[in-house]
Amino acid sequence: MQPYAFPYIGYFQLLQAVDTFVFYDDVNFIKQGWVNRNRILVNGSEFLFTIPLEQISSYTEIRDTQLHKKGYGLWKNKFCKTLSQSYKKAAYYNAVMPMILEIIHSDLDTIAELAQMSITTISRYLKLDTSFEISSQRFADSKGLDKADRLIHISKKLSASNYINFIGGEELYSKEYFSQRGIQLDFIRPSADIRYTQFENRDFVPWLSIIDVMMFNSPEQICEMLKRCKFS
Repeated sequence: MQPYAFPYIGYFQLLQAVDTFVFYDDVNFIKQGWVNRNRILVNGSEFLFTIPLEQISSYTEIRDTQLHKKGYGLWKNKFCKTLSQSYKKAAYYNAVMPMILEIIHSDLDTIAELAQMSITTISRYLKLDTSFEISSQRFADSKGLDKADRLIHISKKLSASNYINFIGGEELYSKEYFSQRGIQLDFIRPSADIRYTQFENRDFVPWLSIIDVMMFNSPEQICEMLKRCKFS
């Protein structure tokens, strides 16, 4: 899966469902996608944040997409201030905010590095035992293969018998095609009943960044939420 910065809880449901997760960093960056964007809660409403990047192009791989040197410095200070103002009264603010600050203020160059660090750091916080691989580092020999064939190649190189994709993958991949090549293909769908209290007397705003989930829930509560998904 492409590395997303501070993705929503469904991304972490996929992480907890697998033994090994591969960051697909050597595919092209998708403009207006979720690699460098997500949403948090500000004044009771969803707020879209966008991490500034240098020369965004759909012809550039995610691993080569640079953080904007000047813009990122300005953005991270403003974003951290917004987080503090919005969540300082949340139950787990004191546990979560230092972790977010460490990620955002790390000396990184690309959005891939930032996104991967956000995911691996939060996975450790949640005590997930998933192992991580980076496609550009270990599976460069699969470049040039068709989309499905590349996923099958990577799965076999990891000695995997089962590949899990998000439910949207049903439009792209055939279970029969994977099965004929020795790989079981399953799709994961987050449950619609993932809800939690986001401050008193406010309507729930669903599917925000994992940052929002962590601010209001303990790691144990979040891990229970991660189980609320279906496979097909």
